[in-house]
Amino acid sequence: MLKVANYKFWFCTGSQDLYGDECLANVAAHSKEIVDTLNKSGVLPFEVEWRPTLITNELIRKTFNEANNDPECAGVITWMHTFSPAKSWILGLQEYRKPLLHLHTQYNREIPYETMDMDFMNENQAAHGDREYAHILSRMRIERKTIVGYWQDRDVQERIAEWMRTAVGIVESSHIRVMRVADNMRNVAVTEGDKVEAQLKFGWEVDAYPVNEVAACVESVSASDVNALVDEYYDKYDIVLEGRDPEEFKKHVAVQAKIELGFERFLEEKNYQAIVTHFGDLGSLQQLPGLAMQRLMEKGYGFGAEGDWKVAAMVRLMKIMTTGKKDAKGTSMLEDYTYNLVKGKEGIIEAHMLEICPSIAEGPIQIKVQPLSMGDREDPARLVFQSKTGPGIATSLVDLGNRFRLLIQDVDCKKVEKPLPKLPTAINYWTPQPDFYTGTEAWLLAGGAHHTAFTYDLTAEQMGDWAYAMGIEPVFIDKNTNMRDLKRDLMLGEVFYR
Repeated sequence: MLKVANYKFWFCTGSQDLYGDECLANVAAHSKEIVDTLNKSGVLPFEVEWRPTLITNELIRKTFNEANNDPECAGVITWMHTFSPAKSWILGLQEYRKPLLHLHTQYNREIPYETMDMDFMNENQAAHGDREYAHILSRMRIERKTIVGYWQDRDVQERIAEWMRTAVGIVESSHIRVMRVADNMRNVAVTEGDKVEAQLKFGWEVDAYPVNEVAACVESVSASDVNALVDEYYDKYDIVLEGRDPEEFKKHVAVQAKIELGFERFLEEKNYQAIVTHFGDLGSLQQLPGLAMQRLMEKGYGFGAEGDWKVAAMVRLMKIMTTGKKDAKGTSMLEDYTYNLVKGKEGIIEAHMLEICPSIAEGPIQIKVQPLSMGDREDPARLVFQSKTGPGIATSLVDLGNRFRLLIQDVDCKKVEKPLPKLPTAINYWTPQPDFYTGTEAWLLAGGAHHTAFTYDLTAEQMGDWAYAMGIEPVFIDKNTNMRDLKRDLMLGEVFYR
């Protein structure tokens, strides 16, 4: 089950004692007001906590180290109300280890033309102080997010909210543990990767378990627990028999209920938040986990098929980053299947054999039981549905041998033109930006995989900020992409990120 800590973000204001106690009192009052307004805005997903004004080297260093050691602190928001000499920040910044936001704002929205004097100028000089601070951040090569604008404006608050979700993803990345059931699909390249380097870069732990160790946990699930979950399925989803005997159909569904309960208990007992399976190694399992994996993804677990642990971790990460988001439309693993190449109607069918998260569904969700050639097991039950429409992003984390690259593509999800009555899978259908041909060519050139971690609820900017924080190369494919510039950017990335 998806559990995210009750995170807070510290608001740290920079100044100095050059301007006297009255000025410092005003600085503190102003920063408290900003914090209070942000918290009452209803826009931010996490609380902002005011911290005393930072005016000395010692206090800055102490505050940043306290932030490092506070498990509820997911990041620090900094703002220089007045002029804060940047050398005072060096030691604190050198030792700081969490996400950092530089909020470039000022207390007053408008210049007070009639009353402004030198006291006002000395007290309200973020335009001055933030440049000093930004310089030392750049000189020290400190990765940070910079947001410019007035603190009462909703667009600024929304950007802070987006950064908070990214910051939580950065912090939570080191808590992701992926359980691999069996190994990578034989001879497949793009789903492979360096697990040691992934732990160094992202903090992910990726471990393998024999399938029959998990299957034993599945077998231990009681009949009463299985029956209760099957009843939940039958209440929640549309049952589509398609000529099958109702009792025989229900037995197939019960197998997936047993797999869901057994796998979830194993994951909880061993403290894993993401899982991969592989149809080539099912041990004593009666079916390839289908409906069971769809349900676990909906509960917040990451999933990757055919041993794809990178996608499993990314799905988990993106579910963490979207936790509690109002009107969320969903996050799932997807796979590129087949194209529509009719001019003016180009698109890509996104699906998988079984395992697409129902969080992205729109309209009724059906349970079907259909044969599956892969896995050599009995016909698995699965959830079948159409996905929501609207903009989303598809991401692919690929291992290039000497480094990781994160592809981030804007896509436009739409309805398929005609029904697919013989396709018993959940599907999404999209056209990549800037258009099908350029977007697809760019994806191929950059080495993107056929499995993606997809979401409606994050932006390319948020995932790019996560990649920058991890020290890996983000590649953006969007409405502005053209192949000449992309080729140049990929060549530059080879030099910069090696």
